[in-house]
Formats: sequence, C-alpha cells, structure tokens
Amino acid sequence: MMSELPPEFIVKIDYDRCRRCKRCVMNCSFGCMQFKDRVVPEHKNCVACHRCTTFCPESAITITSNELAYKENANWMPEIRKNILKQAQTGGILLTGMGNPKPYQILWDHMLIDACQVTNPSIDPLREPMELRTFIGRKPDRLEFAHNKDGEIDLVTELQPQVKLDVPILFGAMSYGAVSLNVHRALAMAANRSGTLMNTGEGGLHKDLYPYAGNIIVQVASGRFGVHSEYLNTSAMVEIKIGQGAKPGIGGHLPGEKVGEDISKTRMIPVGTDAISPAPHHDIYSIEDLSQLIFAIKEAVDYTKPVSVKISAVHNVAAIASGIVRAGADVVTIDGFKGGTGASPMVIRDNVGIPIELALAAVDQRLRDEGIRNNASIICAGGIRSSGDVAKAIALGADATVIGTAALVAIGCRICQKCYTGNCAWGIATQKPELTRRLDPQVSAQRLSNLLTAWSLELKEILGSLGVNSIESLRGSRERLRGIDLDEQTLKLLGIKPAGVGQ
Repeated sequence: MMSELPPEFIVKIDYDRCRRCKRCVMNCSFGCMQFKDRVVPEHKNCVACHRCTTFCPESAITITSNELAYKENANWMPEIRKNILKQAQTGGILLTGMGNPKPYQILWDHMLIDACQVTNPSIDPLREPMELRTFIGRKPDRLEFAHNKDGEIDLVTELQPQVKLDVPILFGAMSYGAVSLNVHRALAMAANRSGTLMNTGEGGLHKDLYPYAGNIIVQVASGRFGVHSEYLNTSAMVEIKIGQGAKPGIGGHLPGEKVGEDISKTRMIPVGTDAISPAPHHDIYSIEDLSQLIFAIKEAVDYTKPVSVKISAVHNVAAIASGIVRAGADVVTIDGFKGGTGASPMVIRDNVGIPIELALAAVDQRLRDEGIRNNASIICAGGIRSSGDVAKAIALGADATVIGTAALVAIGCRICQKCYTGNCAWGIATQKPELTRRLDPQVSAQRLSNLLTAWSLELKEILGSLGVNSIESLRGSRERLRGIDLDEQTLKLLGIKPAGVGQ
C-alpha cells in the first residue's frame, strides 16, 4: 500500500554553504540524509532530532515543520488526520516516546511562591547556611531519650533506615535496555558527585555500576528482570514498581532485537527474547500481598534499606498511597501523567492519568488526615522541569522530586519522541554500538552535575526569599503558595489560596 502520509518536517540545505563533508549523512540514524552528487534529504524520514544541524560545520541545514494547507477544522486537526492515515495504512497501535505533549494546563505554572518581604529575608542566600539536605524513609512520630549508667543521654527510639540526599532531586527510573549503558554510567557518576540517587528502572543493574551502590535505587517490577539477592543489596534503596505516569495500567516491553549479550546477562533472560513486564505483579492482588513483598525485600536486605513503592497518578491515588504506607512501605513515589517513557501507546500516554500536582496534594493531605504522614516519605515525579517546580512540589508536600526527561535533555536528548525505534541519534535510547558510543558518560555526568548545582543555587535563592534556611522548613508549607488563574475547585484540591489573599 502506497503511503499517503506527508512528511512531518522539511529539511532545507544551503548548498552554497555546504562543503559536502558528509558529516550529516554519518550522523543521521534515521536514514534521512543521503549523498548522491550532493546531500539529498529524504524528508519523510526526518524526526527533528537535530543531530545534523548540531554537527554541520557550516550551519547549512535548517529543519522546519511541514506546514500543509489542510482545510481548517478545530475538531479534525492535522495531527488527528495524520494519525488516522497512519493507522489506516498499518492497522497498528500508535507508539510514542517521552511524555505527554498535549496542551493541558500545567499547574506548576499557575502557582506562585509567596516571598517574605519585611521579616527574615536572607541577606545573601548563596553565602549563608542553606540546608538542602533531606532524609528519605520512615520517621518516628517522636524521639525518646534516657540516661545511661554514665549519666549521659542516649537515644532510645529505634530509627528506621534512611537515605541521605544532599539535594532533594533524584534521577528517574530508566532501565538498561530502554537507555544505553553509557546513560546509566553517567547517571550513576552524577548521583555520586551530587550526593543523590539514580534509579535502575526495571532492567537490572550492570556489573559496571556496582561500585556506585550507595547512590543507586534498584527496582523490582512485575517481570523481576535481574532481581536477585546481590542486586537488592547493591543499592541504597529498593523500589517496587506498580505503575508509571506515562502509561498507568500498562506494562513494559523491551523488543528482543535490543536484548544483546550484556542486557541478557543483566536481565537474566536469553539473548534476543522479548522482555515483557505486564501491568499486574503475578503475586500482588491485594494490599496484604504487597505487604508480603515489602517485608520479603526487607528480609533480603536485612532491614538496612528503605523500601519504596512507585505508583502512577490516578483518580484514587490518595487511597492507594494510604494502603501502601499501611502495608509497610517507607517511601511512596507518585508519577504524574507528564512523565516520560521509552515507549507507550500514544492513546494511553495522552489520555490516561492525572496531573502530578493534584495527586501529590491529595496524597500528602490524606496521609496527614490519617495521622500517618511520618510513616513514609513522598517522592514526586512526572514533569519536573526546573528548580521552581521542585520548590513548589516540596511546598505541596513532597520530600524530594525526580527528574527523568530533564536529565536526558541535559545530556543531549532533543525530545523527538522516537525512543521506541532504537535509533536515537544521541546515543541515549538505543543499544546500537555505533550510536551508544556517541554519548560520553564522563561529559554527560559533568553536565548532569552542573544541572543539579545550578538548581541547588536557585533553590537556595528561593529559600532565602522565604526567610527560611532549610528545605525541610518548606516541606508541606502550602501557605507559601498562591494560585493564579485557577478555579475554586482546583485551588481547594491543591490546598492553596488564590493570589492576592493574605493570611
């Protein structure tokens, strides 16, 4: 069947400036650039990854959207028509990568932080002591002390295992297979330098990363890929993945062509076989079943590491989180519908789930109302784009935040949303050796560390403007937030006042 799909992008080449070096041809991993007597673009293959424009020594390449003269129709927009044509041609589910691109209201952008103008603002927050350190895990409601035989005071309360974060920002779960080993190396090195954690995702932990155990969260998903006692103990924290924001209720699938020798060993599956992790865990059908798995993991790590449960943001997320905490989890990670992924059915990514802002506020308030907020930390994920988003998430009730897409952008991702093809021109979402070597883990680790350093400085500026000197003083302090252009019901769900309203 002849394709009726028009190209999404048009590649323009200034032949007067082009030196015919063929660098664009060598860098294009999607087969767009071909060389005949000169470089000739195959427009239909362009995904706007901008690898060619970045490395053209003469800046002779321009990529523009193909503005077709579709008859205007507010209901049948060009994107809808293109998708129908594609499915009429293939008969398949539309796949996509990264997060939800729909123009839904971004609630972070409708929240303002209320500054301290008269009393206690910082003189110089970058030089004064500003504490960004936080601890993740179960915390006691109170501390008990007693005098020992020498007359000194000892702590009697037995503390549960905690993880110290120097910055309240973690790197999100991206499995080895969905991303290259060089990405994992970069994330692990950056986490080590910045005093935070990276998450293995559901693909196991490569032996090369074992030295970074103190900065790694290992994940246990339904497929149990790469899960064994040594894996669980080579970590700072263990996470049970129930769901993720980009595809609530949907499992993972790594195609067999991506499962080479290294991934086979790490995931403990045969070379070339599909790695399918269904949405439900085969051994979890109730909160009691989840509790059994939580305590089985705690037994396996000798009760030395916190256990987290990751869920996607859905309408009943507060009740689910309450059950998770009562089941014995030390951390609840909530992933909103703006979260990224390597591959998801487009219909799920764009239509299923709720914003992380509403889910976070609902969970924090539910746990407070039930008197169990100290029993678990809350980690917020799914669409964190800046230090401002981090500060607002913490004020809404998060102990820490997760960045995934932002971390990939820092190391080169152009969000072309073709992760699922395995042809990532930047060496990120691919397993092809000729592409993975394009990403230098040392350089990428430095870029990630720089990003966290920059955000940390900005967070200190925010704390200074609030007249506080620790990130813990901001946690759950919704009085410091104000909403703008938000309806009354949304303000009520978020638990914040409209801008212009004082105490």
